[in-house]
Parts: sequence; C-alpha cells; structure tokens
Amino acid sequence: MRALTALALAVLCTGTPLEAQHTREYEFDMFGAYTKYDASFNLANTWGGGIRLGYLFGSRIGAELDILLQPDYPLGTGMGTMEPLIGGGSVVLNLLNAQRNIFYVVGGYSRIDFGETPPYQFTDGGFHGGVGDKLFLTNRLALRLEGRAIYTPETNASFGTKSVTHIVASAGLAIFAPNGNRPPSAASQTSAPVPVAVVTAPVRVDSQPPVVLPPLPPPTPVVSDADGDGIPDSADACPNTPHGALVDDHGCAIDSDHDGVPDGLDHCPETPAGAMVDAYGCPSDSDHDGVPDGLDKCPDTPAGAVVDAMGCPLDHDHDGVPDGIDKCPTTPPGVHVDASGCPVDEDADGDGVPDSIDRCPNTPHGVPVDANGCMLLFHPDPPPQPGRAMTPARPTLILRGVNFESGRSVLTRDSYAALDLVASSLVANPEIRIEIAGYTDNTGPMGANLRLSEARAAAVRAYLARKGVVPARMTARGYGSAHPIAQNVSAPGRAQNRRVELHKLS
Repeated sequence: MRALTALALAVLCTGTPLEAQHTREYEFDMFGAYTKYDASFNLANTWGGGIRLGYLFGSRIGAELDILLQPDYPLGTGMGTMEPLIGGGSVVLNLLNAQRNIFYVVGGYSRIDFGETPPYQFTDGGFHGGVGDKLFLTNRLALRLEGRAIYTPETNASFGTKSVTHIVASAGLAIFAPNGNRPPSAASQTSAPVPVAVVTAPVRVDSQPPVVLPPLPPPTPVVSDADGDGIPDSADACPNTPHGALVDDHGCAIDSDHDGVPDGLDHCPETPAGAMVDAYGCPSDSDHDGVPDGLDKCPDTPAGAVVDAMGCPLDHDHDGVPDGIDKCPTTPPGVHVDASGCPVDEDADGDGVPDSIDRCPNTPHGVPVDANGCMLLFHPDPPPQPGRAMTPARPTLILRGVNFESGRSVLTRDSYAALDLVASSLVANPEIRIEIAGYTDNTGPMGANLRLSEARAAAVRAYLARKGVVPARMTARGYGSAHPIAQNVSAPGRAQNRRVELHKLS
C-alpha cells in the first residue's frame, strides 16, 4: 500500500514546464466582479458574479467567453431594480509564462444588457481591453485577477452622452483540464517488446505396426441446396435467400411491392412505393397519422391532427393549431390563440384591461386605471343623496412625486415618471379638459409665491404638451399659498402645501 501511495504522489508531482502543461487545455473560471459604470449613467458601483470558459491554443495565445450578472441592482427612489448582464468574447495573449505565474493582456468585444426598467431599457456594445495575472496554486488550479475597461463609441442611452467607458475588476478561481489531444511530452517512452520463450516438447513415436482398414464404398451423389429454397446450389443465382422466401427459377427472392422484404416473409405485400417498412414488410407510421414514414412529409404531426395526403396537418384558420386539435377552427386571422386554438386576450401589464383595448399597455403595477387601461386621473363624483341639495366638488388630483428645484420652476428628473403616466391618460381620454394649479407654502412674500406657483404650473403644462397633450385642453394657474391642505407651522405641513394639482374642467 505504501508503494502504491508513493507511486501516485510521484505521478502527480512529476510534470512538464507550465507552458507545455497548459497548451491545448480548457480553462473554466468562476469569479466575482466589481463594476464602475460611466458617470453619465448615474449608476452606483456594484458587485456581481460570473463564469468564463477559455481554450489555450498554444503557450502564448488563447480565446475565451465570459458572462457577468449583477442581480437586483437598485435604482433611484420609486424606480425599482434591474439586473444588468455583461457578456463578451476575448483573445488572450500571454506575455509572461513562468512556472507558477502567467501575466497576460486581453482584448475583445462586450455586450451590456441593462434590462427593461426605464430609463435603462437598452443594450450597448463596445470594445474591451485589460490585463490580468494567473497565480497557480497547483498544476490544475489558479487564482485569476483581472482588470478591464469597456469602451462604447456610441451608447444607446437617452442621457445626452455619446461615448462611455465602464471599468470591471474581477477575481476568481480558474480550473484547467486537458482536451485529450495535447502533444506528448519529451519524457514519454516506447515500451520494448517482451521476448516470449517457446518450449518444444519431444514427439513420441509408437513402434507398433499400423492397422489396415477395408476400403470404403463409393459415395452416393448428393444434390446440395444450402439456403433450402428448392434450387440446387449449382443453379442458384442467389445462394443466400432467407428461409421461407418465395423465389424465381434462378433462386432469387421475389419482392412484388419492392419494399425490401421478400414475398413469403412479407406480411403486408401491397405496401405503397417509397414507404418505410419494418422487418415484416409492413409500413411504419411514427406519428400515427395514417401516412407511412417515407411518404410522410411531416413526420412529427401531433396526435389527433387531421392531415393531407402528404401527412402534413391541415390548418384552415391559419392560427398554428392543426384541424382535429383546434377547438375554435374559425379563429379570425392575426388573433393570438392558446394551445387549443381559441383566442387569448393577454394583459401584459396586469391592470385588468386586455391588451387589445389597452391604450396604456405599460402601466406600473398597482396604479388604478380607467376603462382604457390608463391611470385614473379623477375618481367619479359620489351620487347625490336623496332630498339633499349638494354642490359637487371639483374633481381634483394632487400630483404626488412631481417636484421642482428649490425656489425655482425647473422640474426634477424624478418627476418625469409621474407626469408620463398623466400624459398617457390624457392622450387616451381626449374629452377631458384640465386646469393645472400650482401652490406654495406661506413662507416668503405673497407676490413672489404667486409668481412661483404660476411658473411651476406652466412648467407642468409645457411638459405634458411635449408628451402629446393638446395645449388647448390645459390651462395653468398659480394660487400661491391659498387653499393649504396642511398646517404651515411645521416643515412636513409646508412640504404638503407646496404642490401641483389637476382640476377637471369637463
């Protein structure tokens, strides 16, 4: 046992120089990465993880593919999360190829998919380059460190920038495995043949006289028929006919339907020409549609489908579900159907309004919508109580999330999402006319507050107009510190009073 252990250790510890060992080998990496996005993207630095697969063509050059995932990447307040995905292909050039260390440079192309969360619903491509080092812990395991930059000459972002550069630093473990075709090392030897000794035993000779036997009678002539088809071998042109097959006068098998199975063995002697048959000469039908394999142009027909003479499913309403399976065989063209062929009206944004009539198909989850699938701007007026006169209140919507720079009428970027929902709803409901009302708290001169509230209302009206709302449907008016909805004696109360409201006019 000790001898076997010593032999195993000797085999594991004996090897060629590192550059020869890793020629024509596969490399598999698992790594963690730290990404610093271009400042124009306004994204925080983040951690992620990925895998890499490479191949070393020689001691100096290799190629590899890698993919990096950054799950649950948080965005700004109210914007949710995303999962950026970075994939790339690279060429690797080894500059230093020492016994326990490989220093290299890398270059290639990357694609960055930021996902579907606004305003990052785009994909960028760019060139990358970097440097790295592989520090070998054993002949098959190394610590890999790398830094690279991804340069995008022209980004698809809507942030007003053109070219961007992202930085990625990674660290992980690399595992090396030979592909089975690595050149033999100089230490390999050819075993010499082992001589085999041949021992010849002496032959014993009996000294008694031989026994004389009487002569045999002349043989009786026999007609041979090796395949038993009734045709003598001397006249049989096909001496290997299967047993039981019908043959012609020359001893060759008769095959009336030309399916390769001789008559006499063929259980289905009238097989159509071109059909595939089994060992008994009967047609095979893999999809059980009644059209034999070999003649069936559509050999994977679903069970129960009605087919034509070539074995292909019939689909009279062209909805992709074959007749015989289609439970709604008269579906109009272009309508999306389920597996049974019946129309399906999807609701992609889950707001309860089918996509076919949803005028705002990307409404955020949980936002109340109207019959058009757009954000409900004004709740319906309560019904009047019997026997009691009541002046109906003017329908009002306070625009939560619409903010301005301090003391100015410039909208902040986090206001765009809320205003986009308002614009979509107004475009989908062209009969609604609104007043945009601006309000301030009671801090400062009354005149200055009135002018500021008017400017802020006008800024909202201008933004909605840019999003497609007809300006004639909107009026903008400032009310200053009038009509407070909270006490002005505290900071939270004053914050509530600084607001923009929509008043329904018709």
